[in-house]
Amino acid sequence: MAGMHDPTAPASRPARRPLPAAAALIRTLLACVLWALLLPLAAHAQAASAAPWVHAYAAFGEPKYPAGFAHFDYVNPDAPKGGTLRLRNPDRRSSFDKFNPFTTRGNAPAGVSLFMFESLAVNSGDELQTMYGLLAEAIAVAPDKSSISFRLNPKARFSNGDPVTAADVLYSFEQQSGKYAAPGLQASLAGVARAVAVDERTVRFELKERSTDMLFTVGGLPVFSRKWGLASDGKPKRFDEIVSEYPITSGPYTIARADSGRRIEFVRNPDYWARDLGVRRGFFNWGRVVYRYYSDGAVAREAFKAGEFDIYKEYSSRSWVRQHKGPKWDDGRIIKNMFFTQVGQGLQAHLMNLRRPLFQDRRVREAIGLTYDFDTLNRLGLLTRAYSVFNNSEFAAEGLPSPGELKLLEPFRAELPPEVFGPAWRPPTTGRDPKRLRANLLKARALLEEAGWKLSPDGKLRNAKGEAFEFEYLNPGEGGRNTEWQANLAKLGITMKERNVDFALYRRRLEQYDFDMVTIVGGDFTLPDATGLMTTFGSKAADEPGNNNLRGVKSPAADALLEAMAGARSLDELRDAARAFDRVVMWNYWQVPDLYAADERASYWNRFGIPKVWPKFFTIDTGAGFFAWPLETWWIKDPAQR
Repeated sequence: MAGMHDPTAPASRPARRPLPAAAALIRTLLACVLWALLLPLAAHAQAASAAPWVHAYAAFGEPKYPAGFAHFDYVNPDAPKGGTLRLRNPDRRSSFDKFNPFTTRGNAPAGVSLFMFESLAVNSGDELQTMYGLLAEAIAVAPDKSSISFRLNPKARFSNGDPVTAADVLYSFEQQSGKYAAPGLQASLAGVARAVAVDERTVRFELKERSTDMLFTVGGLPVFSRKWGLASDGKPKRFDEIVSEYPITSGPYTIARADSGRRIEFVRNPDYWARDLGVRRGFFNWGRVVYRYYSDGAVAREAFKAGEFDIYKEYSSRSWVRQHKGPKWDDGRIIKNMFFTQVGQGLQAHLMNLRRPLFQDRRVREAIGLTYDFDTLNRLGLLTRAYSVFNNSEFAAEGLPSPGELKLLEPFRAELPPEVFGPAWRPPTTGRDPKRLRANLLKARALLEEAGWKLSPDGKLRNAKGEAFEFEYLNPGEGGRNTEWQANLAKLGITMKERNVDFALYRRRLEQYDFDMVTIVGGDFTLPDATGLMTTFGSKAADEPGNNNLRGVKSPAADALLEAMAGARSLDELRDAARAFDRVVMWNYWQVPDLYAADERASYWNRFGIPKVWPKFFTIDTGAGFFAWPLETWWIKDPAQR
């Protein structure tokens, strides 16, 4: 009772006095603030505790493979180990000058990410989108997707023998989401509110962006040792200053040698910790993997014919027909194959930089698209014209908008072109018929006139200020590929200048948005990646140098539809949001669509064993951002050969 003596209190303790009113108020306010700070943490902890621990997580439906499964269907679990896989640089990088693939400045070597770095979980190659624990032996996703937790496999080890701990995962996340990482990488992880080490082997990611994409982004986080890049005083270097140090990672290979930025050799770690896991059995069968860098495509093709490397993925249809043949193909020493996949194909297109006044009028952009005669360029008939952000998938817009699409689009009707609410966009065609090309050019001229561009006596198209219609096509390679397009534009009085630059300058100009038009290939996918698309089309990304919104798009409709994709709770919801987004992108003519291929075309030396079952979702070469099936699961028929 109030006022009664407490016999357990120390005799010397003074009696409490009532707090002044102001002090009591401050105490109450502090308690409220503390409660407000702790409440979200308590909610996160409660949601996390309600999540069951599982071996795999499927975006929709249930995982195909059960806990403790022996191996994926598309591998040979008994494939022999050994031999050397020889490869070429898979992209336009003709050299490398660092070993850190996560920072902006410089070029990291091909193969480092694929053969050295491992993530918390990996996607299977025969399910729409399902991740299985790799470094993590178990995954727990909060019911409301507010967090995802990973319990690390106690066997997981880095190449230096150290165990992989929650502290290493936190360090890896902090570096890749920090200000010294590449902007695109920072943006992809921006949906994480914070990462917490629950204990030495458990880490929880609390998410601002409660989406399936964010869950898979975190699951795919590459993990590396805290000891990578330590300075001589034992303190960590700034992340972008980790350049020449070999990464300390948990993957199956380490770097054996690197020569002058033109050759790198990986050697298989005999103590690789995950070799007997179901997600790794039958993988990474080579004793060594060697990359050689070639600065010229023609030189690389001749080097392949001479046996300097083993697999040649061909991007040019003309070269596929004309160059991939000869005695070595005829007698079976080299095999030519088209690997058909179910991988969704991102939009390869000629992007117009909307930051340039020239391209801010939709009628102008549509007119430029009408001058691109894809049918004539596709003389060999081996190419397919891109028609969607989501080619070769069920997420491409079809016919009229569904009720679900209309519900998402209707709030933005005033902002959007009326065509968005009609049939899905399909590219203009000519059928290689001069009359149809002429009709397209006449339509383009009418659109340009509506936009204020008139043909002047000197044959140049000019606006009311007398400015000529001229723009530059920036190309990181050999020129001369756009001569027919340039000729069609010239018929309308438009000058397209082609500037060819080396890859380093090309990338720098992209990072600074210093270009008029470039050609970019969209990434492959199983399910559309709303998080990645936000960096490509999101308004926030448009003003951040070094990001992927090269078009400079700022569209409230696109932003809202990407949010709807990220928050989709069923495959139907995702499909509606993706198709609505597709209509917005294509009918705004922010790009001139080019081509896509549902197959991977490659020639390879007849030295390989190949699993009997093919995956559904894969690529042939390194660096395509997808499961590289041949590189990861094939094997040398006779390891004693090399």
